[in-house]
Amino acid sequence: MKTYISRFWFSILLLWISLAVAQAAPKRLLVVTTTTGFRHDSIPTAENIIQQLATRSGLFTVDFVRQPPDEPKNPGANASDAEKLEYTQMEARWEAELRLALEKLSPASLAHYDGVAFVSTTGDLPIPDRAGFLDWIRQGHGFIGIHAASDTFHGWPDYIQMLGGEFKRHGRQVSVVCLNQDPSNPATSGLPNAWKIDQEEIYQFKNYDPSKVHELLVLDRHPETGAPGRFPVSWCKSYGAGRVFYTSLGHRQDMWNDDPGLKDRKNDPAVSKAFQNHVLGGIEWALGIQP
Repeated sequence: MKTYISRFWFSILLLWISLAVAQAAPKRLLVVTTTTGFRHDSIPTAENIIQQLATRSGLFTVDFVRQPPDEPKNPGANASDAEKLEYTQMEARWEAELRLALEKLSPASLAHYDGVAFVSTTGDLPIPDRAGFLDWIRQGHGFIGIHAASDTFHGWPDYIQMLGGEFKRHGRQVSVVCLNQDPSNPATSGLPNAWKIDQEEIYQFKNYDPSKVHELLVLDRHPETGAPGRFPVSWCKSYGAGRVFYTSLGHRQDMWNDDPGLKDRKNDPAVSKAFQNHVLGGIEWALGIQP
């Protein structure tokens, strides 16, 4: 009888240890920065900062799907037939490299990750299995969308529904005051109730329903006209058993980079540090690291 009881408690101890180890293991995040539309010059800076955030946190690691090098440039209508043929061949090779890079978003590859981040992605990315990608999120994984992630897959309604909104337009870069709607959320817990950003590109959205998301940051004035209203900036939501976090901020390099000596800096380094914490909290929430 004593032997049986000892074995029982030993089994419980082993189970507890295995659960503790599983919880302590860093989450794995796949960061996608490929584009088939407009490409933001802040993307390399964003990649570096996200890597630093992962290192600083110690709670998740990052892997990247980056743009293949040497994307060919269209020679234009006045190019010779030989130049046009060369461009067509180079474009086909480059697109094949892009599809190969995005194989990391196949269901088989995604089995090795806990979340995916789309960082200023644009256009229709040739991911291998669209339905499988959304199913993977729905099954309990994280999705993080930053800035132009809402300017991606405009012709894919299911993606837009998963994200919670679709980019419509933006005007000139402006100064705004973001109102913190949930100081308890990890993405906004470090932000003041009214967070002033000195200069940023502010998105406006379509196919957005505030009742289907949990708003984190909003504006109470139109970013261009100043007319009163309610304009979303960041939100989170559930998608099946998965977690989705989105922030429309992150256009400018000085939103990401807190180096005081950064050229053409408009935002105070304190704004950059606050944005970094906003992104870090959103990542950790979407990965289930923080409640």
